[in-house]
Amino acid sequence: MRKRTTVKLLLLAAMLVLGGCAVLPENSNRNITTAYTSVSNPILDELYASAPRQGDDLSGFLLLDYGLDAFVARAVLAQVARRSIDTQYYMIHGDAVGSLFIDQLLQAANRGVRVRVLLDDINEGDRDFDIAIFDMHPNVEVRIFNPFGRNVGRLWQYVTGFGRQTRRAHNKSFTVDAKATILGGRNIGDEYFSHDPELDFQDLDVLAIGPVARETSDAFDMYWNHELSYPASVLFDEDIDKAEAERREEDFRKKINGLKRSPYLQRLKNSDLAVKMRSGKIHFEWGPGRVYVDPPDKLLNRVGDQSYQMFTDLLPYLRNAREEIVIFSPYFVPGKEGVAFLKNLREKGVRIKILTNSLSSTDVSIVHAGYSRYREDLLRAGVELWELNKTTSLEERKARREGRIGSSKSSLHAKAFVVDRKFVFIGSLNLDQRSVSQNTEIGVLFETPRLARKIVDEFDQNIEDAAFRLELKPDEYGQDRLYWHGLVNGNQTTLDHEPYTSFFKRLGIGLMKWLPIESQI
Repeated sequence: MRKRTTVKLLLLAAMLVLGGCAVLPENSNRNITTAYTSVSNPILDELYASAPRQGDDLSGFLLLDYGLDAFVARAVLAQVARRSIDTQYYMIHGDAVGSLFIDQLLQAANRGVRVRVLLDDINEGDRDFDIAIFDMHPNVEVRIFNPFGRNVGRLWQYVTGFGRQTRRAHNKSFTVDAKATILGGRNIGDEYFSHDPELDFQDLDVLAIGPVARETSDAFDMYWNHELSYPASVLFDEDIDKAEAERREEDFRKKINGLKRSPYLQRLKNSDLAVKMRSGKIHFEWGPGRVYVDPPDKLLNRVGDQSYQMFTDLLPYLRNAREEIVIFSPYFVPGKEGVAFLKNLREKGVRIKILTNSLSSTDVSIVHAGYSRYREDLLRAGVELWELNKTTSLEERKARREGRIGSSKSSLHAKAFVVDRKFVFIGSLNLDQRSVSQNTEIGVLFETPRLARKIVDEFDQNIEDAAFRLELKPDEYGQDRLYWHGLVNGNQTTLDHEPYTSFFKRLGIGLMKWLPIESQI
């Protein structure tokens, strides 16, 4: 037995050593490239020049809250691009939406548009060959941010590189000719654009033109030229088999041909948004805006250093609220400091409404364990808590819209807040420690009262159908207890436990609440 134990320990030690020997190639010779900032783009220039705005320092904003339209906006921008497309994402899946997205980039590259794609390496390890083929196009360059070594397994790099490999670039942006950009919560994949039959993320992006697009380009360049940004051609050093590359390209074309009748391409042809974008007749709301972004050096410095946290710069907008704050955060873990911050605002008379995921709607249960620690304290402070109802999903909310696609589970993924029906923030930032302290994020804050009022009005009109309202009140024994008020099978119902969950799932969450993991979620 002792010998067997010794062998196991030696094997474990060997694996840890191997994990610690992850090797990355030399990256000092990467080319430094920057955004094209003096591009003539007739459609985008007309959109900006013909706008009824006062001052060249204002930007135009259009909400993209519907998955099909969010795809259409990206695709049309790719189609009207003249010189450059710069896009940074945490994930680009190889599913239907991901393939259609890549195809739009390839079509632009075939027209001579320079395409720069920056990906975090969280989900790309098994797709190196496909990425390398994509990167072979003469007008396409792909870079991988904070990559894992390719010489050892990822699991052990997570273990031995904890604190470095667990910190990721969560940024999401899509920018054309430094004139138009899309920022928000969406990665590129079926579930983010209403295509996944099992899961639909309720998400939010904003299309912006004007100065904030240039600011987003500057942010992209900062990441693109950073030492953690590795060209795919450097990172993937294996020779590409020509026959295998041709076979995969043929498979990709077959896949795209099979998607020609998809609702995405149908909507791209003739939807109201597509027609208006191509004709330069989109109605934007205009106002001052500013892009907030964590510097990429955040991943190289101490966790919690506020000088590298863009959230520090956003806090004054929340702190100076006078009447109302509405928060959308799928992963909401305020911590003790956050609870005290919100309690202080409530004592000043500020109304606070928060929409987050319920245990049944979240796709990351352990985050719910962190959030659930603070529900009672938030309710006692007078914060209004709402948790998404997973079954009040697409078929009910999108029945009013043409081209709907059904889903069996709805999950909140939008990351936004509105202050005093005046200021709006939309981006990749969750209000939890992972986003604030660990990962890098990007978003835009803009002052457009009409858009702000629209978001809050729609929240107020739809929230009782879309979510459960939480209440804390004494039970028959005088003990404070949580209750959930919301729709179940079309009827208003009050529950004394987490909706649509089993006893064992609730037990597991209860146990996870005691784990010292808050800094990681």
